[in-house]
Amino acid sequence: MRAVFQDLRYALRQLQKSPGFTFTAIVSLALGIGATTAVFSVIYGILMDPYPYANSDRMMHVNLLNSAGQRNGFGVTAGQWQELRKSPVIEDSFISDGWSLTVTGKDVPEDVEAGFFSSNSFNFFGVPAYLGRGLQPSDAMDGQDPQPVVVLSYKFWRRYYNGDPTVVGKTIQMVRKNYTIVGVAAPRFTWADSDVYVPLKVAQDPNHGFDVEVRLRPGVTKAAADAALLPLLMQFQKESPNHFPQGSFKVQVLGLNDEFLEQLGGTLTLLFCAVALLLAIGCGNVSILLLARGTARQHEFAIRSAIGATRRRMIGQLLNESLLLSLSGAALGVGFAYASLAKIVAWLPENSYPHEAAIHINVAVLCFSVGVAIFTGVLFGLWPALQISKPDVSQVMQSGTRKVAGSVRGRRTLHALIAGQIALTLLMLAGAGAALEGFLKMMNTKLGYDPHNIMSVGIPVHENTFKTWAERSTYFEQLRAKVAAVPGVEIAGISTNATPPSNGNQTKFEILGKPSTEERPGRLNFVSPEYFPALKVGLEQGRIWNSDENRNAAHVIVINQTFAKKYFPEGNPLGHFVKAPMTSSPPFNLLAPNLEGVGANQSLQVIGVIEDKRDDGLRRPILPEAFIPYTLSMRMWTQILVKSNVPPTTLLHAIQLQIVSVNADQQIAGSNEDLEHWIMHEPEYEQGNLISWLFGSFAVLALSLAAVGLYSVVSYSVAQRTNEFGIRMALGAQRGHVLHIVFTSILAAVGGGVMVGLVLALAMNKVVAQWAEGSSRDPLLLAGATVLLGAVAALACLIPARRASRVDPMEALRYE
Repeated sequence: MRAVFQDLRYALRQLQKSPGFTFTAIVSLALGIGATTAVFSVIYGILMDPYPYANSDRMMHVNLLNSAGQRNGFGVTAGQWQELRKSPVIEDSFISDGWSLTVTGKDVPEDVEAGFFSSNSFNFFGVPAYLGRGLQPSDAMDGQDPQPVVVLSYKFWRRYYNGDPTVVGKTIQMVRKNYTIVGVAAPRFTWADSDVYVPLKVAQDPNHGFDVEVRLRPGVTKAAADAALLPLLMQFQKESPNHFPQGSFKVQVLGLNDEFLEQLGGTLTLLFCAVALLLAIGCGNVSILLLARGTARQHEFAIRSAIGATRRRMIGQLLNESLLLSLSGAALGVGFAYASLAKIVAWLPENSYPHEAAIHINVAVLCFSVGVAIFTGVLFGLWPALQISKPDVSQVMQSGTRKVAGSVRGRRTLHALIAGQIALTLLMLAGAGAALEGFLKMMNTKLGYDPHNIMSVGIPVHENTFKTWAERSTYFEQLRAKVAAVPGVEIAGISTNATPPSNGNQTKFEILGKPSTEERPGRLNFVSPEYFPALKVGLEQGRIWNSDENRNAAHVIVINQTFAKKYFPEGNPLGHFVKAPMTSSPPFNLLAPNLEGVGANQSLQVIGVIEDKRDDGLRRPILPEAFIPYTLSMRMWTQILVKSNVPPTTLLHAIQLQIVSVNADQQIAGSNEDLEHWIMHEPEYEQGNLISWLFGSFAVLALSLAAVGLYSVVSYSVAQRTNEFGIRMALGAQRGHVLHIVFTSILAAVGGGVMVGLVLALAMNKVVAQWAEGSSRDPLLLAGATVLLGAVAALACLIPARRASRVDPMEALRYE
């Protein structure tokens, strides 16, 4: 043990003697370890510890798969829920509903996202409340009105009550009703991202469908659950067809994290591989630095060997220095990870990971960082230690040369290291370039509409209000007209479900006069006529319905070009009749009186064809799309598109005041953004942004590390050949000749690395294509990356090469 402490003290003194070397080595490792730690923190939070709920591994979402393999949701009535709980594969289940409530006390009502939970829900989750208690069975007896109690979410408590620890027992008024606060949920309890949790009234209402979550019994597999639940849900479909998708289906239970893994799992794997490559480049750098430094310490180790030091002791000494470097790099890297983690989390696609996940530097992450530090310390320190600890004592003692024993093999290994660095760096540059190219291509995608200075304002209608079609249509038109009157607003239109670039309800159309057995899928949108000029959507043929037709719920429909070309290939679609399924489920969805009694498939006349616009994201092909007057089918939630001549979000308060002038209890949705920011929340945009920034950052770091590695290896080569250069110059060699020798000595390593990097980039194109629209096989991209890398390599070699060309022959000859 005493020898270990002696070695550590000696190693520390040696590192202090070479501050430039120590700083460069520690920073090289800190960048690699810091990036690896930051990405591992994200992976640990999302994959290893995503939920605080008890037995979360057995908590399942229940999905239905249609004939095309697409997932669909469904709703169950209270009675069906009780039947579901009796299933032999189900240990427990709860039902929920979500809606917006309001709190008052300001000049306008404030929107509050409320989660309505069955009274067994908090027992189901098994997470103790942060303050007070959660919901309990006595809060809502089946068939009875629930108690007026509420549990606040942790974020809402911090925001609205400033974290007041005495909040339990106080009251909060929501929609003119007083609720007693009985608890504050735990910080990681964020189910459905609700602000408050209130007990759900479980009544035998056949028109009300609830979301349902289940927990499987121990030992029950997902396949067994699928098979057991299928006949039960098929029976539920017959009992309440409006709550289920049409046609046949299969049941698929999914773990809480399964869908998130589908969205983000591949990206996280790719990022972790990227930071592993970055760490490998950093380790290679330090190996090169250690060897370069070893040229100045050969005499020291020759003397130690001559006076009896064993090779094992010298290797231990060198490994101690390596471990000191790696642990110091890890400490600095954790600080770097801590500073960058919040930015990485901000770049994550908003709905691609569980919001319950605690993504931060915790004990597990710190242990990982220490493990990485020890591993890398041994990894980059062992080979140089083996080389340096075996000096040719007689040669060194006789001549004091700077040669390292086994220099030919050493140079080959160094060239292999630098070639590997160059190859990996070129691969990362090509990957980052492909990601950036794909992201820029997506950003420049033709949208088919103008998102500038237009925003979507959500209007949640309170339950048990405006329950007739006439009341609701009048109310929506009053709100639209009031918003249109706000100074600065150019156009205001209703858009129930048509906010691009992902909009509309996926449905199946039927065209009169054509076989009804043929499936004609497409998107159905409910809008007012102002929708089209607000978004500057071009009209290809025909016309848009007018305000009178909208008010009277005229049976008309406007389709896009893709719809016309796909389903009317023979000619002009104007005048044809199309049937679109519309269901009535009062008071949540109200059909126009002229649809009542006709059924779910009312025929609508095609009166216009609009130009195509993005309706299924930014990358996928445009789908057949149709628009009908929103008055044909009105929900308890809608949105108003506001086109303005100023930044639209600056008008939000004025819009709220106008809405309150119509109804003092009507709030707007808590989150309202202009459509340019709406686009930025598209999953493909957020993923492209994440990949572009992170891979771009990693590529820049890799390029910097490669430059340091090249500088080190050229400096090492110059140090080895100082006497040779002195002799050449003493014999008349010019500086240009020496520069040529230095650059030629590294050319093979750089050229070999570039060739290997190009092969890797071409081979990895299929992997790159999964997360970027750009191609790593793009000749211009590869040429640009190669030129950039070559320029950086030349610059890194230039300084030590110039130093070699200025060697004083007399000074160099003294080395012999």
